[in-house]
Amino acid sequence: MSIAAIRQGLGANLGTIRGLRVAETIPDQVNPPQAVVALQSVAYDGALRGGLTTYSFMVTLIVGRASERTAQRILDGYISPGDGAIKNAIESDKTLGGSCYDVRVEAMSSVGSLTIGEVNYLAADFTVTVYGN
Repeated sequence: MSIAAIRQGLGANLGTIRGLRVAETIPDQVNPPQAVVALQSVAYDGALRGGLTTYSFMVTLIVGRASERTAQRILDGYISPGDGAIKNAIESDKTLGGSCYDVRVEAMSSVGSLTIGEVNYLAADFTVTVYGN
């Protein structure tokens, strides 16, 4: 299993959401709505003989300019359970195309403004835990 394969699996799962652009690495520019996948940490040796490695990813969802009236409504749709939800999409293939044992969206946090360049965007962070070897 490789980190690149996990990123690709997360990207493929997120790509099932119609109209959502996905960046498997941190992009130079954003084009909302866009999900950006970033590795946060790796915990080794979670089981005997190094049999479990736990990867923590942050998926940042950028929905639109913070000044747009519809941005909050769009964000609500990605957060709420059901079709088009970030959690449902990420967990739709629990093995991320065979690159891990399991994936879980642990939490959504940090709803707020994200400044990129001179533009303020409405964004939210999703903590994703991936279990592999």
